[in-house]
Amino acid sequence: MPKVVRVLARSLGWMLVLGTTVLLAGCGYNTLQSEDEQIKAAWSEVLNQYQRRADLIPNLVRTVEGYAQQEREVLTRVTEARARVGSIQATPGLINDPAAFAKFQEAQGELTGALSRLLVVAEQYPNLKSDQNFRDLQAQLEGTENRITVARNRYIAAVQAYNTTVRQFPSNLTAMVFGFVVKPGFTVQDEAQIARPPEVKFQTQ
Repeated sequence: MPKVVRVLARSLGWMLVLGTTVLLAGCGYNTLQSEDEQIKAAWSEVLNQYQRRADLIPNLVRTVEGYAQQEREVLTRVTEARARVGSIQATPGLINDPAAFAKFQEAQGELTGALSRLLVVAEQYPNLKSDQNFRDLQAQLEGTENRITVARNRYIAAVQAYNTTVRQFPSNLTAMVFGFVVKPGFTVQDEAQIARPPEVKFQTQ
């Protein structure tokens, strides 16, 4: 092959690569990649905070149990709710499966409700409220709940930005070609359920 032809072929190859890069960038490919990574990072932080809460629960249950053993039903609900959360494999891929995401979200909501009931019951035991270990655990749980809220809000914002890019023209064409799909977010119904005050019935001794 003549040298001139090889040079032209090489130049056309570089031009093709450059043109493809510009085309993909202009159609939102880089934006989709960037926003997808932001979602993964935000979701990892959500899982991290949920795990931190789960790790605190056994000590909390044992502490409350020492002062309020008759509240067995409430303690059992917390333990069972934690077990249900632990039975769901919380992986980064969970955000690509709406059904699995909804199941995870429901389990976390049940655990939040069970913990709320447990803390309300604890208020009825003065000795428990004065226990330093319980106060420390309660403070850590409250701090973790705040971190969960922040992490969830960041995830929601990241999903909103990404889903908008996936749906908008012309980036929606790029999304279809490369398999970028809409990702699930936390629902309003979930937030309403978590915010609802728990109903607690105290057992008579």
